[in-house]
Amino acid sequence: MFNAIKLTLAAISFFALVGCEEDATAMIDNPSDTAAQTQVEIEEDVVAMKDYPYAPVPFTAVNFTDKFWAPRMETNRSVTIPYAFEKCEETKRFYNFERAAKVLKGEKIDDLSPPGLAFDDTDPYKVLEGAAFGLSVKYDAEMDAYLDKVIAFIASAQEPDGYLYTARTICPEKPHYRAGEKRWQNVKKMSHELYNMGHLYEAAVAHYEATGKRTLLDVAIKNANLLCDTFGPGKNEDAPGHQIIEMGLVRLYRVTGEEKYLDLAKFFLDTKGPDGGEYSQAHVKIVDQDEAVGHAVRATYMYCGVADVAAITKSKPYMDAMDKIWENVASKKLYITGGIGAKHSGEAFGPNYYLPNMSAYCETCAAIGNVYWNHRMFLLHGDSKYIDVMERSLYNGLISGISLEGKDFFYPNPLESKGQHQRKPWFGCACCPGNIARFLASVPRYAYAHKDKSIYVNLFAEGTADVELPGNKVVIVQKTQYPWQGDVKMTVKPQKKENFEICVRIPGWALGKPVPSDLYSYKSKSTKAVTMKVNGKNVPVELEDGYVKLNRVWAKGDTIELQMPMPIRKVEAHPEVKADIDRFSIERGPIVYCLEGADHPDKLVRNLLFDENVALSTSFKPNLLGGVQIIEGKASALKLAEGSNELEKTPVDVTAIPYYAWANRGANEMTVWLPTKEKDVAIKPQPKSKQLLLK
Repeated sequence: MFNAIKLTLAAISFFALVGCEEDATAMIDNPSDTAAQTQVEIEEDVVAMKDYPYAPVPFTAVNFTDKFWAPRMETNRSVTIPYAFEKCEETKRFYNFERAAKVLKGEKIDDLSPPGLAFDDTDPYKVLEGAAFGLSVKYDAEMDAYLDKVIAFIASAQEPDGYLYTARTICPEKPHYRAGEKRWQNVKKMSHELYNMGHLYEAAVAHYEATGKRTLLDVAIKNANLLCDTFGPGKNEDAPGHQIIEMGLVRLYRVTGEEKYLDLAKFFLDTKGPDGGEYSQAHVKIVDQDEAVGHAVRATYMYCGVADVAAITKSKPYMDAMDKIWENVASKKLYITGGIGAKHSGEAFGPNYYLPNMSAYCETCAAIGNVYWNHRMFLLHGDSKYIDVMERSLYNGLISGISLEGKDFFYPNPLESKGQHQRKPWFGCACCPGNIARFLASVPRYAYAHKDKSIYVNLFAEGTADVELPGNKVVIVQKTQYPWQGDVKMTVKPQKKENFEICVRIPGWALGKPVPSDLYSYKSKSTKAVTMKVNGKNVPVELEDGYVKLNRVWAKGDTIELQMPMPIRKVEAHPEVKADIDRFSIERGPIVYCLEGADHPDKLVRNLLFDENVALSTSFKPNLLGGVQIIEGKASALKLAEGSNELEKTPVDVTAIPYYAWANRGANEMTVWLPTKEKDVAIKPQPKSKQLLLK
C-alpha cells in the first residue's frame, strides 16, 4: 500500500533504524526529562468518570457491511489516508518537523523559512488520527510501522519543555509572521499554537487507543503539562483564537484521568470574551451567547468543547447556552444540505436566514464540526432532533467534500454553480482533506448509543453492533438498503434473556419534518405512515423524544422490522430565506438531490423552469456514480430564440442525482433549489456579436 509513499527525508530512515516505539522520546534533546519521567499513569477506572449521560457505542464495536458506508470507509483507509500522507510529504509538512528537529540538535540548516501556514503541523496530525482509527478497525502492519516513523518524526521536533510548534522552532528569531516575537504572544489572534496542540492531542489519544503505544501520547502529555504550567488564573489568561484545544484536553483527560487537563479546558472556555470579536466567538462570554456567529469551524469546535465540559462538570449555564445557539442554527442558519457557514468572508455564519446558494461557503470542516456538535448534543439530551440534523449533514453536505475515488476534495460546498467549482487534489490550506480522512474512519460511532439498560439505534446501516449493557451484552444485526430504501430489519441477540429497552429513532424526514424547526418544510403531506413490527406483530409507533421505545424481555433471535416509506419530497424554505423564494428542492429519505449539467444534453440546468406540481419518479442506477437512486421528471428549458430576444420554452426530461455526488464528472452547472418563476431562471445570453446585430 505504501509503495507510492516514500519518506525521502533522511531522518525517517534513522527513526526506522532506532526502533520508534521505545526510542522516539529519546530523540528529544533532554535526556533528563524523557517521557518516562513526565508521563501520566493511565488510570484503570477513568471510564467510570462522570461524562455524557448517553454513551456512544465505540466505533470498534460497530461493523458496517452495507453498500453505502462500508465502501467509503475502505476507500478512505486504503486510498485517501495514504494519499494524504503522500501529500503531507510532497507539500513539506514532514519537512517542517525535520528542520525543527535539526535545530534542536544544534545542527545548521540552510532553509530557515517558516511553514507556509502557521497550522501546517495539523495536517499530519489529522491524517494520523484517521489512520489510527483505521488500525482500530482493521489492523495493517505496514500502516502501523509507518505511523511509528511519523510519530518519531513529530517527537523529534518537540522542545525540551514540551513546546511543539515548528512555525517557531525552525527559527525562533524569525518565526512565522502570525506567531509573534515570543511564545503565546498571538494565541488570541492567528498563531494557531493551541489549535495545533489540540489536534496533536486528538491524534495521540486515537493512536494510543488503537495500538496501546504511548509514543505520541507521551508527547501530548508533556505538551499539555507545559500548557497547564503556562495558562490559568494569574498566569497567561489568553483564550485560543482557533478552538479545538478544549476538545483535545478533554480527550486527554478522559484517557489519563488528570483533572488539570479538564480544568484547563474549562479555563480556556471561561476566559473567552467579552471583547474579542465575533470572528472567534469572543464577543461576549460563552454563557451569554445565543446566536451562532463568526468563523463556522471555530464555532462548532468551541461548541463541542463546551458540550464536553458541560457533560462532565454538569454546568447548566453551559448547557443553556448550547441549547440557545443550537436553536438559532437549526431554525435560521442551516442549509438544506446540513451545511453551515454562509459567508466566504471569514468562512463565517451570516445573519439570520442569510443562506445564499451560489456563494454558499459551507466548508467541509464546518460540516464535520456540525456532526461532532450535534452528536454531542444528543449525548447530552437523548433527543433525536440532534441526530436529524447530524444525519442531514452526514449524507449530504459532509461527504460532498470528497470525491468518490477518494483523492479530490471540496473546501466550500455551494448549492449552485455555473461550472466554476471543481474538486481539487489538495489545497494550500489543507484542513479539509485531513479532516474528512479522520472523520470517515470513525463513522460507525454515530450509529448507536446506550444509557443504563437502554440501547439507542440512531443510524441505519447494514451490519452488526456489540452493545455492552450492565450485566449483559447485546448484538444487534441490521439488514437494510438504507439510504435508498426505508425498510430496516434488526435481529436482537442478547447474551442472556433479559428485560431492557431498545429505542429506535424515527427520522424527522419520515414524519413529515425535514428539520426540527420551521426553516424548511415539505410542500405536501405524505399519505403513507411509518410502521413497526416486533417478532412479526405490529406495534404502535408512539414517539418519545423521536424514538419508539421498546421495553420488553428480549431473547436471542427477536426481530424489529421498521418500514419507513420514502416518497419523493419537495421542500420549501422559510419565507425569510430570500434566496429560495419561489423555489423548491428535492429529497428522498435522508438524501438531498441536485441537478447537474453532466446529466443533460446541453450541459445546462440553471436555465430550467419547473411547475411546482411536476410529477417525479425514481429508480436505482447501479452503474452511475457508485450506485445511486436518481429522480426524474420534466421541466421547461428557457433560451433566447436564434436571432432575437424572444424567449423560447422547450419541454425537457431532467434527472436529479444525490447532491453529495456532484462534480465527480468534471466541472459543470449544478443547482439544488429549482425555480418556479421565469424571473429566477438563468437564461444564457446571446453571443456578443448577435447582441450587436439585435441592437
